[in-house]
Amino acid sequence: MTLKVFDLQCELGHVFEGWFGSQDGFESQKERGLLSCPVCNSANVNKKLTAARINRGRSQETGLEQAAKLAGASAAASGEQALAAPAMEQLAKLQAQVMQQVREIVRNTENVGARFAEEALRMHHGETQERPIRGTATQEERVALAEEGVTVLPVPDYLDDDRMQ
Repeated sequence: MTLKVFDLQCELGHVFEGWFGSQDGFESQKERGLLSCPVCNSANVNKKLTAARINRGRSQETGLEQAAKLAGASAAASGEQALAAPAMEQLAKLQAQVMQQVREIVRNTENVGARFAEEALRMHHGETQERPIRGTATQEERVALAEEGVTVLPVPDYLDDDRMQ
């Protein structure tokens, strides 16, 4: 199955990628409310305009290999350094290591539950000692935190051992 990678943007301007089976897959997920920003968890997500991709024939190369070739050619033309893309199994191993590190980071945070927005603001204003915390926040609370300049990241359930039980 060929996946389409779309550049998406939430109402607060956060840009991220979404991978879909088709344009219809994107539209279907958006209509069902399944899309959200990984930074602020906003459900108001739109597809950004991107340059069209032209296929010049069938290729056995993966998208990763094609991107590496394009990046290498671009770097060579501009005199910049280039980085070769790792083999798919190396990439899978790297992804697993990153996920393991993220889980470890989440495990080493204090779970403040529904007090998350309150605690984050108290730390931001210097009213309490800064520390790594996690918890739950409503969409309104996340927007208010962003407006105050507090950066928060949603933690998917599969990364939080407390929510997986």
